[in-house]
Amino acid sequence: MKTLRILLSLLLTLAVCAEEAEAQTRFKQLFQRKKRVPKERVLKSVKVDSIPVADSVSAVQIVRTESVAAEQQDSVATPQSKEKPYNPYLNVTLTPAQMDSLVARWDESQNALAFDNFFANYIALDSLSTGAASLPDSVYESRLRALASPIQLPYNPIVKNYINRYTDTRYGTINRILSLSHYYFPIIEEELLRAGLPVELRAMPIIESALATTAVSPRGAAGLWQFMPYTGKSYGLEVNSLVDERRDAVLATRAACKYLRDLYGIYNDWTLAIAAYNCGPGNVNKALARAGADCKTYWDIYYYLPPETRGYVPAFIGASYAFAYHKKHNIEYEPSPLPIATDTITVRRIMHLGQVASTLDVPIEVLRRLNPQYKLDIIPATNKSYALTLPTQFVSAYIEREAEIFSKDSTYLKEYINPANIDKKRLERPGFTYTVKSGDTLSGIANRYRVSVKNLMRWNGLRSANRLRVGQKLRIERGL
Repeated sequence: MKTLRILLSLLLTLAVCAEEAEAQTRFKQLFQRKKRVPKERVLKSVKVDSIPVADSVSAVQIVRTESVAAEQQDSVATPQSKEKPYNPYLNVTLTPAQMDSLVARWDESQNALAFDNFFANYIALDSLSTGAASLPDSVYESRLRALASPIQLPYNPIVKNYINRYTDTRYGTINRILSLSHYYFPIIEEELLRAGLPVELRAMPIIESALATTAVSPRGAAGLWQFMPYTGKSYGLEVNSLVDERRDAVLATRAACKYLRDLYGIYNDWTLAIAAYNCGPGNVNKALARAGADCKTYWDIYYYLPPETRGYVPAFIGASYAFAYHKKHNIEYEPSPLPIATDTITVRRIMHLGQVASTLDVPIEVLRRLNPQYKLDIIPATNKSYALTLPTQFVSAYIEREAEIFSKDSTYLKEYINPANIDKKRLERPGFTYTVKSGDTLSGIANRYRVSVKNLMRWNGLRSANRLRVGQKLRIERGL
């Protein structure tokens, strides 16, 4: 019996060695393309710009399909081209720039697919007709309950009022928010999940800034999460004449996660933490003290909170509802105005965005929207490095032409060497012109673009807030 066991052990060892030897042989063959793959099997160049990537077909599948087709033709076709592959190990002729373009298209299709799948798989739609003019309260209540969140989402007349506001398409606010959510929500959700926070908190930037990174409140709060300068700095955000990281979607969201986690640690209730984010923990503590010892929730202290905070949690619930159930209210929106597929480059030398735009032929407005934290288009990388966000298809081109980009610094940065020029640029407040439409009010326009009625009147020399005419041009300025 002992001899038999020894023999079986030897046979098993020999079998394992044989498998390892075969695996090593295959591994060597993988990198010995000259012996294994004839030159005529080289994959033909793929014209990236001509590839329509559907939602159900990824760029990777396209390349694989081309590879299979090339192999099938091998047995019958004679070699007609001696074109060498760009990468002999991958055996493809795609350049890094072409690969970036394929990845960008794949990223966009995956984003659209994830967005659609969320509403198809996780939002329980009822059988009521879409866009019903008047829905029973029980429908709103059941829809909010179906969202199943660690954050309480109750339904009441106050919440209903905010649901009606956010599902009202007359002003186009929810349409624009949904378009921007394709770009910003994946960023926000990733940071929330990484911090271990409820993903439903993504609705907070909707009520804070309507997903506008350049939004500035009359009190000086700025960015997606509307941080005040002191609060932003206390959570690690850089705020100065050239850089305002409150406008950086990634860094500001990370700071907001830390702040929200600290607030939840104080109250152990998400509605109170959300309220404290708006008015500060001091005001929430005063409201709790005035309401009495038995009052421990947001709705218990509702009437003791500052007036603007009383609508904050209901607005959060209304925004969450509108995002989840927009299809049931016939809400349509345009594709994201920002490129979905982006990547970052580390910049270790002072640079103007114009240097990148002019070299890579990418519109500078696109760079500004992807990098709103650089207030004067300058990345002041003198003592520390900064991130530059680019559309994915331009990343390889940036790497290849980095020396050329930096060689333009004397052209683009000379006007900023003098501090007086920087002060002049800071005073040049960028903005745009809005054309008044039927049904517009000054307060409605102010709310839509996150500015005050007082500033709108001052910028346009208006003496009365009630005298608007259709077709009138209004100047709306953006704070630096």
